[in-house]
Amino acid sequence: MLLTRTKSIHNNNSPNFSCSSFKDIHTLFSDDPNYNSSPISTTKKPNIFHRVRRVNAVLRAFSTRPAPKPELIQIPGAEKKIVIYFTSLRVIRSTFDDCKAVRSILSSFRVSMDERDVSMDAGFMEELKTTLGEKTKLSLPRVFIGGMYVGGAEEIIQLHEAGELKKYVEGLTPANLSTCEVCGGNRFILCDACSGSHKCYSEKNGFRTCTACNENGLIRCPSCYYATC
Repeated sequence: MLLTRTKSIHNNNSPNFSCSSFKDIHTLFSDDPNYNSSPISTTKKPNIFHRVRRVNAVLRAFSTRPAPKPELIQIPGAEKKIVIYFTSLRVIRSTFDDCKAVRSILSSFRVSMDERDVSMDAGFMEELKTTLGEKTKLSLPRVFIGGMYVGGAEEIIQLHEAGELKKYVEGLTPANLSTCEVCGGNRFILCDACSGSHKCYSEKNGFRTCTACNENGLIRCPSCYYATC
């Protein structure tokens, strides 16, 4: 019986040797390139790096937005400068940070800039609402370049990051870097009529509201404010 089994093994001329542990070895040694005994398709799939690259490309396509264009809202007499409405108060931190960031970006171009702080004079906010035609509370800052309304912090930062903002400021009047000796660059001084109290006293009428200054007892600097307006 042993001789019979040995003879059977030596007489086996099958080219497709098969074993449970080497079921695909005949494929490796096959001369036929189209031969495939495996039922699983050998179609090459894109590796993980290719798929990640494709996903990132799609996300960038959806996240990329065109740079904003100036709206057709104008400020007369501001064709050669930047006008920015902002607040210097830290009451709302996000608003203060937006105003600070935008002012820093715009001042880097060194062109004439008319900064209108609504915390120094509430009349600026009413002026802005009238210009934009809005009656509700406006978010700050708001920027006009060359007399044209551009937008707020989001639009200015987006234009700056895209390298488009410099095109908007081309041709504007260069900035005057000297500091006003009268107001120290604050553009407002204390009212002479009420000494900044916003109240005047007379023997006939007693205390009354000063009409020469704003709600903060300030007047616009006669030396520098109107020179930039």
